[in-house]
Amino acid sequence: MRILVVGAGATGGYFGGRLLENGQDVTFLVRPARAEALAKHGLAIRSALGDATLRAPTVTADALRGSYDLILLSCKAYHLPQVIADVAPAVGEGTAILPLLNGMRHLDELDARFGAARVLGGLCVIAATLGAEGEVRHLNRSHSLTFGERDGSRSARAERIAEAMQGANFESRLSTGVLQDMWDKWVFLASLAGMTCLMRAPVGDIMAAPGGLDAMLSMLDDCCQVASDHGHALSESVLSKARGVLTEEGSTLSASMMRDLEQGGPVEADHVVGDLIARAAPGASLSMLRTAYAHLKAYENRRARQA
Repeated sequence: MRILVVGAGATGGYFGGRLLENGQDVTFLVRPARAEALAKHGLAIRSALGDATLRAPTVTADALRGSYDLILLSCKAYHLPQVIADVAPAVGEGTAILPLLNGMRHLDELDARFGAARVLGGLCVIAATLGAEGEVRHLNRSHSLTFGERDGSRSARAERIAEAMQGANFESRLSTGVLQDMWDKWVFLASLAGMTCLMRAPVGDIMAAPGGLDAMLSMLDDCCQVASDHGHALSESVLSKARGVLTEEGSTLSASMMRDLEQGGPVEADHVVGDLIARAAPGASLSMLRTAYAHLKAYENRRARQA
């Protein structure tokens, strides 16, 4: 199976690197500077679950030729339009596209360009970043990737992808309910990102603040309402786990969006928070979620003005 991984950053570099480490035919679609660095130093992964330094085949967008069996997308949502244009030459009749972006809006964009039949559902759970030397630094012990056909079937291509991932140094799961899995993660992430960005604080500090617990639970309720309206209500076990993580006293957990915001970088406001509001039933209040979105958009407006 020929696999094209878009980007060799924290997420793409980690999962693509683990597949490469396991003997899969992996090529990374990267910018020229990253291609030069990888050619010189290799792709380095630093993790409590196993370090690796790999010789990583790369290609740049202007040199991309021929179709791939699987294209793994791990870009930020605001880069998706450019990524769609870049990967188009690699999409053939039998190509499967596996996006690991958060939310749902990217599915609409990929469907419109490549056709829904080519686009799988998928998500990952990992905390990773790029170090000063361009190495992938895995920050905890979570490293899971879930994927599947959006109609819930176990297709031949999904089975082939599962086989390709078998034995790689991460947890992989072929799901027959991947859309629900994606909604489960979206609700959790939108709650975490919306609240930690709004409060500029991790979970534990929010819990220690007057009214912090009620505000967090209200945010979670808003996000759950939208999921429920779309027929993807969270199960009690998933909801209980989300509540526990989002209200843990002393927790240092925060969303990567909060770190991006504090560093003055771009954020996925529209994709993670705004699109959830856009999918709400008419008349839905969603007061906490709407406040968080207004906060993020005000940040984007100020950032654009100052630039």
